[in-house]
Amino acid sequence: MNDVFHDSNDTYQSRLNKRTIRKLDFILLPFLALLFLLNSLDKSNIGNAESAGFTHDAGLSAGDLNTSLAFFFAFFVALQPVGAALGRKYGMARWVPACMSLWGLCTILHIWVKTRWQLICLRIAIASLEAGFYPTTVSYLSLFYTRYEFAVRLGIFYGQTAVAGALGGVLSWAVFSRFSKPPSGPQLPPGETVDAMQNSGWKSWEVLFLIEGCTTMAIALVGFFWLPHSADSAWFFTTQERMWAEQRIRLDRESVTSTQKRRASKALQRTTSEDEETAERPSISFANDDDTGEAHHRLLDGHMEAGIRRRKMSTASAISVTADAGLTRHDVLSAVLNYKIWHLLICNILSAIPATAFGVFLPLVIKQLSPSLNLSPAASNLLSAPPFAFGALVLFLFTTWSDRIHQRLVPILCGLGLLLVGLMMTVMVGRSNYVLRYISLCILLSGSFIASPLTVAWLTNNTPEPGKRAILLGINGWGNLAGVFSALLFTPEDEANGYLRPFIVTLVCVAGSFAGFIAFWILLIRENQWRRDVTAGWTEEEREREEVFGDVEVSKRSSRSQLDVLTRGNLDLRRWLFDWLGADDDRRGDEKLTFRYGL
Repeated sequence: MNDVFHDSNDTYQSRLNKRTIRKLDFILLPFLALLFLLNSLDKSNIGNAESAGFTHDAGLSAGDLNTSLAFFFAFFVALQPVGAALGRKYGMARWVPACMSLWGLCTILHIWVKTRWQLICLRIAIASLEAGFYPTTVSYLSLFYTRYEFAVRLGIFYGQTAVAGALGGVLSWAVFSRFSKPPSGPQLPPGETVDAMQNSGWKSWEVLFLIEGCTTMAIALVGFFWLPHSADSAWFFTTQERMWAEQRIRLDRESVTSTQKRRASKALQRTTSEDEETAERPSISFANDDDTGEAHHRLLDGHMEAGIRRRKMSTASAISVTADAGLTRHDVLSAVLNYKIWHLLICNILSAIPATAFGVFLPLVIKQLSPSLNLSPAASNLLSAPPFAFGALVLFLFTTWSDRIHQRLVPILCGLGLLLVGLMMTVMVGRSNYVLRYISLCILLSGSFIASPLTVAWLTNNTPEPGKRAILLGINGWGNLAGVFSALLFTPEDEANGYLRPFIVTLVCVAGSFAGFIAFWILLIRENQWRRDVTAGWTEEEREREEVFGDVEVSKRSSRSQLDVLTRGNLDLRRWLFDWLGADDDRRGDEKLTFRYGL
């Protein structure tokens, strides 16, 4: 009798979990991906417009474009943590659509640019509005998915950078083919076959800015109504699905034991039975139950267990774990003092140069693919689509693989290896062999988009605190400094030799990033070992207190390695700063010494 009940119960759990994830995958994720697609288009469309003579028609020099891009990325990068903090404070569902509406308007205003400073001011305005979009949206997305469901969804989301490159190329080809010639002479009378927009003075790049800007504004307005502030307020969930969407994230972040899961399941069943007498009885399943090796909370016993469980249940009932707003001083300070983010930031900057550079300059690189081809603007933009398509496909494959093996660093290193192969081929192949050079660009773009999203996936997996996670992603957003470097690297002076010098510099930077990620891997292994050594001499009561409160004193034993000095020194600096600023210095989330970092 009990076996039949459990089989039926497990079947319902499975159906409830699949139904919840399916709604997230087909309602929330595609809309967020669409927002990022439009964001990527608005960043890269100036490169497409330049291939059709934007600066020439506006009375600007080619160098003005690079200057405006340098200003764009300088402000975009500098304001990343600020944008992430504001997005977390006011909530993604409000903040992002408001910013998108304004930068869509700024995109349209490019049509009337006539001076260098008008262009620079518009790019600064767009950069300020877009700063924080990516970390805020990724932090928001991570609220709804468990750790090892997340990378493949992030791959779909981040892959819109590559899709934007491909779509931007195709869209530009369509627009530039239809509006290939600037208008000349007086307007023709009605009835003539010349397009009305050409007659009215519209140039191809003006039409491109108008289409993309209006689309961004329209979708942003929909976002105010589409995006929920949390899972328990999502319009597309039933009551049971809302409860389950909250509970599964709570269990994933706490990494509770099987006993706790069963107790939470019974508690949810009782609550649902009281609220909905006619509904089927739901219970809790855990999508990633095989991840017990990384659990960092332990089951408490006796009176301590009962007290802590009561406090957790009370907090869980009052606070949504998927709420898109909320930030504390502790979140900001602990993120800034996390030395790992600064290591990852350097690696991220070096690895992101190809993706940021080719998001803008690939149509121009392809236009200079071979002097004998003499490609038109429409043709060069169309040929930029396949490399980006390869990038999107390979990114999806790598993120799926990463979730399956529960690893981030191995796929990152493999992706950087693929990128290095593409860069070396591009450098070694002469411009006369344009077919092989184009293939090398496809390989290069295939590896360009892997490291950044998997770095973000590592950060979200290893940062249980949502507020701190948002700030860390904002700091990681300084990786967009790669855009400043790429704007300075791919200059008009390098067009004559097919951008050989920028390719060589990019190759050296990616090799440095590869070495940096290997060093980070070693650092994590040693950090986990240091924590095991520190906690080895603790009593069971001290372990339990650290897992719950994070305030057990670290013994001042003699250091056995430089990592001991670095880690303990970081703890001492953290305690002093937190006391000086009047913040609670108890360790939370990954700061607890019983926490073990995943690779």
